[in-house]
Parts: sequence; C-alpha cells; structure tokens
Amino acid sequence: MSKNVLLSFNGNRQIDAEIKLTGSKSECNRALVISALSKGTVSVDNLSDAADTELLVKSLKSVVNSPESLVDSSDSNPNTPDSGLTTQDSQLIDIGPAGTAMRFLTAFLSIQPGSFTLTGTERMKQRPIGILAEALKAIGADISYLENHGFPPLQISGPLKQTNNSVKIKGDISSQYISALLMIAPALTQGLTLEIEGDLTSKPYVDMTLAMLAQVGVNHVWEENKIGIAKQDFNSAKLYVEPDWSAASYWYAIAALADEASIFLPGLNGYSLQGDSKITEIMANFGITSQFKDGGVFLKKDAKPLSRKIFDLKECPDLAQTIIVVCAALGHDCTFTGLETLKIKETNRVLALQTELAKIGVKLIEKNLSYKLDCSGLFFPEKMFINTYEDHRMAMAFAPLALKIKQLEIEEKEVVNKSYPYFWKDLEKAGFEISEQG
Repeated sequence: MSKNVLLSFNGNRQIDAEIKLTGSKSECNRALVISALSKGTVSVDNLSDAADTELLVKSLKSVVNSPESLVDSSDSNPNTPDSGLTTQDSQLIDIGPAGTAMRFLTAFLSIQPGSFTLTGTERMKQRPIGILAEALKAIGADISYLENHGFPPLQISGPLKQTNNSVKIKGDISSQYISALLMIAPALTQGLTLEIEGDLTSKPYVDMTLAMLAQVGVNHVWEENKIGIAKQDFNSAKLYVEPDWSAASYWYAIAALADEASIFLPGLNGYSLQGDSKITEIMANFGITSQFKDGGVFLKKDAKPLSRKIFDLKECPDLAQTIIVVCAALGHDCTFTGLETLKIKETNRVLALQTELAKIGVKLIEKNLSYKLDCSGLFFPEKMFINTYEDHRMAMAFAPLALKIKQLEIEEKEVVNKSYPYFWKDLEKAGFEISEQG
C-alpha cells in the first residue's frame, strides 16, 4: 500500500514558482490511438508521463507493431499491470484503473484481428461500458460481458465485420464513448455516422478528438446532432501534445488560496484543444489573471470579490473537485451544475466531496441536478486527514488546503501517478513542505 503524504506551508502564504507540466493525458491518449490506427504514419511528440498513458502504451504495443519511438515502454512505471499475456486463445489486456484506456481500447480492439480479454481494477469493473459496447455491437462488433452485463471485463473478437454505418448513442453519459467511436470511424469499411441523443456532455473533448483527427487528414461533417466520418486514410503527421490544463488547474487553486501568487506554467497557450483550459475563465472570478507570453501562461493574484455564484461545469467536469474545494475554502456558497458524470468516475466524486468537505464544516447539498455549498459552518482544524478513494483528483484538489491548514495529511501518495506523477515534487518547488507518513 502506498504511504500517505503530509503537507505544510510555513511562513507567508506567498507563491512564486515556475512549474513545467507533463503532457496532457487527454490529448496523449487520443494521439496514441490515432497513431496506432495509422499503422505508424502518425507520430507523437511530448508524451505524457501519466501512469494511465503508460498503461495505454503497453496495451497498444501488445496488439500492434507500433514504432518504438512512439510507444517505447522501456521506461514505463514498473507498477503498472502487464498487458499482452495470453490466456488460452485470448490475449489478456489489463488496463488497471485507466478509464480512458478502457473506453478507447474497447473500440480499438473491436477492429483488430484476434481475441482479447479487456479488464481492469475492481473499481473499473463497476464503471459502465455498456453504452459503448452496445453501439459497437450494433455496427457488427463481437463483444460479450464476462461478469456483469454492461460492465468490464469484456471479451472482444475481431476484426469487426461492419453491418451498419450509423448508430445512435447517448451524449450525456461520457464523451469518451463518442471519441472512441470517432477515432475508429475512418478505419471502418463503410465509415460511420453517430447520432447523438440528448445533451452532449464534455463537448470540448469531442471537439478535441475531431481537431486531432483533422490534423492527420481525417475530415468529418457535423450537422445538428449527427457526426459523420467517411472511410479515409491517415496522412503522415506528427501530433504535438500540449502540457496538461487539468494539472494546471491545481496551480490556479493554489494561487486562489494563497495571499499572493506569481506562477509561470511554460508551454500552455490560449488556444488549447483541452476543455479544462476553461479554468482561466473560471478562476478570473477569484482574481487570478492569466497572461500568455514567453511561451507559457503567467498566473497572478489580484484582490477581487467573488460576484459569480453559479458555475456550470458540464463541459469541464474534471475541474469540479478543484473549483468546489476552492469555493469551500474561501467560504463562498456557490451552486454547481453539469456534474452528472461525477458519480461514475474513479470514485463517486460527489459522495467523496461531501464526505471530505464535512471535515471543514462545509456541506455540498444535492438538489435535483444542481449542487449548492453551505459554508456557514466553515472552520480550519490544526490537522486534517483527507481520504482519496483511489482518485488522483481528490488528492490534488484538496492539497491546496495546506495553505489554510497547518498539517494536511493525504492518503495514498502515489495515487497522483495516474495523471500527474511529479505533483508532490512540484509542490516542494513552490515552497510546500512534504513528508511521507507510514
């Protein structure tokens, strides 16, 4: 079991730091799948160091003969599950806790020759995959559920023999289902048209997928609720992965809770494909300005009263924990919408937030499809313990509270490896004191 980590910040709460972030996990995972589908004509630059990405790299290498320069896993985390083991006549691929890899590989493996058993952690077996699997089956994929209907592990036999070139899929569950289908569409014999039913959650991530496909020559048509991609080849290209805006969000949170802050994040730009770049707009409400210059973004804190009380996070749900914790710590009774997907993430993030915020006297009250903070009982204890529920974003969203609480102990230090392996080291660069706890 991973050790815990104890955070403290002594002296004046002034943050002055330059932090180089790893590549975006969202962009990198899409780039890797596109590269594998292109059979090597597309390469990837600035790979993410996230454990989830390393798991996807291993899995793709076990299935296709991708260039070593793209998916060389010789330096991969030794603690990641093995992929490519053969059990009877089926190749076992264990993606551990990597939810994006589970969705993308479900589609990717369905068009590969061979038989595959796709599985993950116990929590992964509780996260639904049925909507994507049934959509793939509707166009000819051979997929079956090995334990519970609609959930991993999956038995996948390919290649898919396409029987239909259009399919309906719900848009309000996970945009990753849609992205998974869009990426394999140009490799299908008949192409594919997706009809999205209902509201589209996390639309920027679908836009990201389509923009990256366009960078390698794959065109699409999007009319009303239908996205069509014809069968077509991938052009030779290199996909550059921008630094991770999700990781940047924690530095915005630190700036918001500090007395003074001047933070430089190199490599980020104001025209990002990543939906979580919306953090610049959201944190402007808390007096955090974003100035793009010198090849990155400068964060600076200015005194500003919060006037905005409602935040719609439908297009950036991965920012929810970060923003909710900041509002709670500052005593703002804000309301949040667009959190429908939080209950099927690495943990039930709504319940996890409610449980941990109660430790500082704050309530997160659910009413219909909105959530309201009640900060009337807010207090900061001398020492506090945060449970992470095996969720990397719980650890990183609550870490900035060390600017308010003298000793903040966070469970499972290594949980951050999933997306931001150097998080604790970067906090030290910014003046936080870090020590391991048994």
